[in-house]
Amino acid sequence: MRWFNAPLAQPTSAERIRTILTAADSMTVVTDEGRAEVSRLGGGGVAEHIHLHPVDHGIEGRGPAGPGITRAVLEFTDIAPTPVRDRVRARVLLTGWLLPEGEHRGPDGSRCMEFEHAVLERAGERTSVGLLELMEAETDPLATCEAGMLTHMTDDHGDLVDVLLRLAEPRRADTVRRALPLAIDRYGITLRLEYADAHEDVRLGFASPVRDPDQAGERIRALVDSAHGRFRGRLLRDS
Repeated sequence: MRWFNAPLAQPTSAERIRTILTAADSMTVVTDEGRAEVSRLGGGGVAEHIHLHPVDHGIEGRGPAGPGITRAVLEFTDIAPTPVRDRVRARVLLTGWLLPEGEHRGPDGSRCMEFEHAVLERAGERTSVGLLELMEAETDPLATCEAGMLTHMTDDHGDLVDVLLRLAEPRRADTVRRALPLAIDRYGITLRLEYADAHEDVRLGFASPVRDPDQAGERIRALVDSAHGRFRGRLLRDS
């Protein structure tokens, strides 16, 4: 939370979807035949296994038709890497048609999907995103290293979270039982504050967006310095 009244920058829905797909190591494929779990997607996420293409509409715009074409929904669950309460941060659904394996399979075993739309479910809201918007969105530079950063902060630098809590200004500061990092992206870090009967998320914005993972540590240190400065200022005012 910044010290002045300005909106904190947030990733767009399309950017969130791109980031979740890049970081994903598993997905659920839902077709008329049932559900199949696919794990170990690898470091490139779903992009190494599924290639998205515009829909070549069949009769009356109902989508592609032909032998071997399968209507499918690909489901992805974004789970916080830290042991927070309620770890599911978001869900992504990709809907479209998987094309026949023999004709549309890459040398690496990847499949082609004629893409209808993506849906982001987050914070109780559903947002639909089309292919062009999704392809033009930038993947967050911290996508594949976010989990390691947050677990490292939790396991080895828990004191930094306590310092950042000074900037968070929780509504019920005296009853916070635990504070953990929930997410980090190019624009800032989000802390989850847990109470006995509820929790709240507080976002702390960086002074400028992260362009490279190596810059994330600098941005966090700047927030820590701001928290120390605010604490010293309060001590002086109270003395």
